[in-house]
Amino acid sequence: MKKVSVSVSYDEEKLSTLRLYLEQKGMQVEDELTKSLDTLYAKNVPAGVREFLNMRSGNVEPPARRCGDRKQSRNLPRR
Repeated sequence: MKKVSVSVSYDEEKLSTLRLYLEQKGMQVEDELTKSLDTLYAKNVPAGVREFLNMRSGNVEPPARRCGDRKQSRNLPRR
């Protein structure tokens, strides 16, 4: 899919401090924001719409398991 940039206003000192502490952990603000946006997208966009967009863009992912899709475990007698 085509990437776009998102611009957000944020306190300069807080951002500098956040960058400092994330760098100590080998992390970057941009990567963490991308992860947060992916989580927000997955939480709010219905699964069917996400699957449609994935198919349309050629990124076919295996469907996520649903509660009813789980394999039944054997009921073995306890000793």
